[in-house]
Amino acid sequence: MITDLYYILRKISSIYARVRVRVPPNSYSILSFNQPKFCLTATWNPNGITIANQSIVGIRPFGIFVNTNNTIYVANKEKNTILIWQEESINPTKNIQGNFTEPISLFVTSNGDIYIDDGIKNGRVQKWSAEKKNFVTVMNVNLFCRGLFVDINDTLYCSMSLYHQVVKKSLNDPLGISVTVAGVITDHPESVPSKLNNPHGIFVDVNLDLYVADSQNHRVQLFQPGESNGITVAGSRSLNPTIILKFPTGIVLDAEKYLFIVDQGNSRIVGSGLNGFRCLVGCYGEGSESNQLNYPSSLSFDRSGNMFVVDSSNYRIQKFNYLKRYCGKTSLVLQKVYSSSLTKNNQIYYRDCQKEHFYYESIQVKVIESGYYTLHGSGKIDPYGSIYKNKFNSFDPSDNLFDQDYDRGSNVQFKLDVHLYADMTYVLVVTTYESKQTGEFSVVVLGKNKVFLERLSTPVNIQLRYSSKLIDDSPTFYRDCKVPQCHYEALQIYVNTTGLYVLWSESNIKAYGYIYENDFNPLKPSDNLLVSHGGKCNYGEFKLIIDLEAKIRYILVVTTHEPKIFGNFSIFISGPNNVTLSPFSPKESRCVIGDQCNFYMKGIGLTLDDILRDELQPNKVLNNQTFSIKFSAGLTIIMFVAGLINSILSFMTFQNKDSQQVGCGMYLLTSSITSFLAISMFLIKFWFVVLTHINVSTSLSVLRGGCVFIETILKIFLYFDGWLNACVAVERAVLIFKGVKFDKKKSKSFARQIILILPFCILGTLIHELVYRELFVYETGLDKIDTNKTNEDTNKRYVSCITRYSSSVQDYNTAILFFHLVGPFIVNLFSALFIIFGGARQRSMARTDQNFKEHIQEQFSEHKQLIISPIILLVLSIPRLIISLLTGCVKTSENLWLYLGAYFISFTPSMLIFLIFVFPSELYMKAFRQWFNRIRQRTPP
Repeated sequence: MITDLYYILRKISSIYARVRVRVPPNSYSILSFNQPKFCLTATWNPNGITIANQSIVGIRPFGIFVNTNNTIYVANKEKNTILIWQEESINPTKNIQGNFTEPISLFVTSNGDIYIDDGIKNGRVQKWSAEKKNFVTVMNVNLFCRGLFVDINDTLYCSMSLYHQVVKKSLNDPLGISVTVAGVITDHPESVPSKLNNPHGIFVDVNLDLYVADSQNHRVQLFQPGESNGITVAGSRSLNPTIILKFPTGIVLDAEKYLFIVDQGNSRIVGSGLNGFRCLVGCYGEGSESNQLNYPSSLSFDRSGNMFVVDSSNYRIQKFNYLKRYCGKTSLVLQKVYSSSLTKNNQIYYRDCQKEHFYYESIQVKVIESGYYTLHGSGKIDPYGSIYKNKFNSFDPSDNLFDQDYDRGSNVQFKLDVHLYADMTYVLVVTTYESKQTGEFSVVVLGKNKVFLERLSTPVNIQLRYSSKLIDDSPTFYRDCKVPQCHYEALQIYVNTTGLYVLWSESNIKAYGYIYENDFNPLKPSDNLLVSHGGKCNYGEFKLIIDLEAKIRYILVVTTHEPKIFGNFSIFISGPNNVTLSPFSPKESRCVIGDQCNFYMKGIGLTLDDILRDELQPNKVLNNQTFSIKFSAGLTIIMFVAGLINSILSFMTFQNKDSQQVGCGMYLLTSSITSFLAISMFLIKFWFVVLTHINVSTSLSVLRGGCVFIETILKIFLYFDGWLNACVAVERAVLIFKGVKFDKKKSKSFARQIILILPFCILGTLIHELVYRELFVYETGLDKIDTNKTNEDTNKRYVSCITRYSSSVQDYNTAILFFHLVGPFIVNLFSALFIIFGGARQRSMARTDQNFKEHIQEQFSEHKQLIISPIILLVLSIPRLIISLLTGCVKTSENLWLYLGAYFISFTPSMLIFLIFVFPSELYMKAFRQWFNRIRQRTPP
């Protein structure tokens, strides 16, 4: 086999290098780079130290070289410089600049000469002479060199990635030409032994064996002297894969000729050893943490074995210290043999999150002594082994992944050499290389001490199947407080036996599943939540794996990924015993006004957005909207016209000086203005809500401005108008109380102060709305499962104006709303009662010839103009007040006309000032007639 041949060649070459190879006496490259000898259990600190960041090495550095004096050389492409660190230096001690452009790779010989790639624009390789301190061109190339190397015969190698070949040229023959040593120029690079595809890093050992990181073939090729066909020594595309690589870009050999590979696509460094390949650093996934790498490009060792890695996409150089303390006794003995089989009753998962699914078995692994252990897997199936730290997540197979291996066709079909800690739990997952394979397998564990293996995954044992359908009448909630108007069905679950259960869906709605303990509150979907899954790595269907206890109620909530989706679904439950499933109706225990999780709201604080949100249909003209919307639109226009006429007539009446003899006239003059502003803002609010919900492409900045300001301004005018009317009622009560002692000048002075101060007081009570109001935006994305859907089918936007109140601010908001709603109501009520009963009591004390009842009737008859207005205002406030005092949570769509009617009635006082204040008063009607007569006189016949 090719892999076995490679290891035989490696042993022979090692002997040959020590016994037969003679190094030319004038070779500059001998021992210029470090090839440490590592122990069999060599370990590097997983947390790297950043020795240079972007400010030093620029963006996307590539090449690095560490010589035998531990001097570090790095090419800065951005600044066209070579940076040099002496041993132990924190910052670069020297910069070399020249007429080279964007150098990618470099190589340093033992005499200090630096060979620099200058191919991207100048088509050459330059040498910087340490002795002469100048540059000279030593090789002409077609394009840049991804890798440079000088062998013991002073031959310079260049890997020309875009030409898919490696060329070489003798440095001892200045007139010599470059010759191809590996690969051929082709427009169709393939993975055949004679061809390369985008070669990067290269390494030439003392036997002149050439190792090439054949990046886009995802392998490392060995070309022996004089051979045009390469031997694959690492990579998944060979006939005998030893490790799965993804775009390798760098390669180094140690003193024992073991390979160290920059596995760029997997953002890690891997190395070979006596027991095969293993991950060395960057084993925790792609990222920018100290134990992670992000598309590394090359590596080099110092003489102590410390590893220097160019972490290209993190724009830094990382140093990983060699931990010699882990080198010790390496003999391993048999500790455990585990045998089982994969059948069609095993759990399945989507190993690469693609369409193909695989049967698997998960096994808990624990050791009593920390150290290196080897897990061999073999069997009649073609097993694929992976080991995880702490737990295995079948919906994210890369999460917690510690190591994995596959070696099809060998006696040991997977082999994991890992360092296990006694205080940690590991999970071994055994699956197959091909999809849906079944058969027997065994795992042999070698190590220092006893190992415990216990099966975790349970076989599929379906206990229940439940089918249902989400329809338009199904309840809705904000899924995860992010996705609005998701229909759902809630089911309560009881199990007879405590154990591990698996629940999964099959549907045409891309079902999303949640499990809660004891209770589910759609207003607080995170409370009591145990587990959820939305179909990731399960082909769009949820799968829930959870330990359930007997005698405890669990709630399964089945919903959808996107809003307003209807369709059929089926639920399957597998477990150790019978399962009971029945419908569950959640009770909303709390209402939070305006929160995006709140589909149900109390009457107090209702806005037009809340009432009409479910009635408005996006992308439909007004004529195609529901009757309630069209009726509301017509009523809004009628109310505005009536309010406009009312305000004009009222303003012309109260601007008369005779009407302003006391404070009442000034309050009503101001009210004629604020009522017009209130009814105008009501019109703006209505059409803003309607048009922005119909036209879903409205600018978010416009929506955000309307959300924050329109409702608050509307409330200011509405509350201002209500309190002005209350001020009128109070002054009339004072007038009855004081009689002839009533001070008109003082009344007018006090009214001016009230009119100036009141709007600022109202704004102060509502300032929290400007702070906490915000726009909630949710946009559906492209359907990643059903690729036949178009952007128009899958891209939708849902926008809501919400408030995020803390509990204390919510209590304050409720108190303020009641204050502005109930305050004027109570003032009008007590003023009306005082005018009637207080005035009657005063008269009964002065005139004893009549009883109290007769005085009440006389008082009502005499001051009916003062009583009618507060009574009308009381009647108009009652519907809104009743709704506000309703307990519990209510759904606006179920009582649309109740809430819509109460909302519209709350604006009628702003359009009835003339009728409730002017029309019953002889004084104000006289002022109105005077104004009307003047208008008629000015109008020509």
